[in-house]
Amino acid sequence: MQNQPYKISFLTGAAIVVANMVGTGVFTSLGFQVLDIQSGFALLALWVVGGLIALCGAVCYGELAAAMPRSGGEYHYLGQIYHPALGFLSGWVSATVGFAAPTALAALALGEYAKSVWPSLGQVLLQGTTTTGATLLGVGVVLALALVHGTSTRAGSRLQVVITALKVGVLVAFIGAGLLAGEGQPLHYAPDAAGWRAVLSPAFAVSLVYVSYAYSGWNAAAYLTGEIHNPGRNLSRILLAGTAAVLLLYVGLNYVFLRSTPLAGLKGQVEVGFVAATSLFGAAAGRLTGGIIAALLVSTISSMIFAGPRIVQTMGEDLPALRFLAPKSRAGIPVRALVLQVAITLVFILRPKFKEVLVYAGFVLNLFTFLTVLGLFVLRWRKPGLPRPYRAWGYPLTPLLFLGLSGWTLAFILRDKPTESKYGLYTLIAGLVIYLLTTRIFRVARPAPNP
Repeated sequence: MQNQPYKISFLTGAAIVVANMVGTGVFTSLGFQVLDIQSGFALLALWVVGGLIALCGAVCYGELAAAMPRSGGEYHYLGQIYHPALGFLSGWVSATVGFAAPTALAALALGEYAKSVWPSLGQVLLQGTTTTGATLLGVGVVLALALVHGTSTRAGSRLQVVITALKVGVLVAFIGAGLLAGEGQPLHYAPDAAGWRAVLSPAFAVSLVYVSYAYSGWNAAAYLTGEIHNPGRNLSRILLAGTAAVLLLYVGLNYVFLRSTPLAGLKGQVEVGFVAATSLFGAAAGRLTGGIIAALLVSTISSMIFAGPRIVQTMGEDLPALRFLAPKSRAGIPVRALVLQVAITLVFILRPKFKEVLVYAGFVLNLFTFLTVLGLFVLRWRKPGLPRPYRAWGYPLTPLLFLGLSGWTLAFILRDKPTESKYGLYTLIAGLVIYLLTTRIFRVARPAPNP
């Protein structure tokens, strides 16, 4: 019993979901949304609709995870519902770009926000070199968190709960202070004819792409299903509780941003949190907010380092070509998979042109999420007798609502972002080639179902 792997609790799972979702997106995307949308109602509706999509997805994932309780997320679901090749492609994208690149982006953002408190960070750490101290700070945080999560699941879980609780507490305090200190801008938040026209406009659909990226991570706990205590009962609660908490935080934060700062001051701005804090509390408080946001990003980096390696480890169990990534430590930690993800993350940090990758990766990741929720219908039709400790609330309305809104977003990406969509297709082709080569070389049979 002494070496029995530690099981992730409801509280830790919810913390992982919240930490995965609340990253750079909510602090950066509003500045681009107000370029084409000036209705307060439509701008807040963006965050409500994005949260609704995430909640519907969480309901559907809850049923799939309860029926097929194994770590791996979309890799496991798509491989069992459709074909192992589709599962592999999902795992390929998630393991390379889906976790490593956002982790690197959060680490780089952490370093840049930290410079608002310590402007001379780069010169102090690496004078005379091309690598900045801010970049090194991001590298150091990634390595430190990898060490914690690679040593003990229990210690990593406790760290995740503490830093996520601090993140939520700081954001709630910021919202409260903003409501008290903000003077209020001349925006209307009640629905009216102009607001509804903005909601139905192409600009709203395009902005929803970036809002969906800010909400990405709502399915994070699905990658840890096999390590969650009583997943049939707890996983659906984890997904729903974490997503609902983030929806409330996002709507509150964006209301404060809009209420505190004129739209002209937000347009095109990336550091929305810094701009809003400066408008609310002054320049000194704005710089301090930059440091606080940097600290909050530690939670995001930690949660991605926690969840991402479970996909690679599960793939290693199924594919002999990746079998060297399957072993776990005596504490139940996929250390080899963790090392691989950290290595990819460090490459992205040190060669930060990866930001373009995130644009097209968002399309591919949304595509696999769409296919996973569609798989809920397929699984019910193919295996009606499969035990389902949890059934999707509101079925079939909730999955249909998710598919409709997500499909609408994907259609606009295909129409308005053809280059990114094309590169996404190239990514899938590369993954398919690797799958076909490895399955032929190692003569991999289809993995047995493990519901």
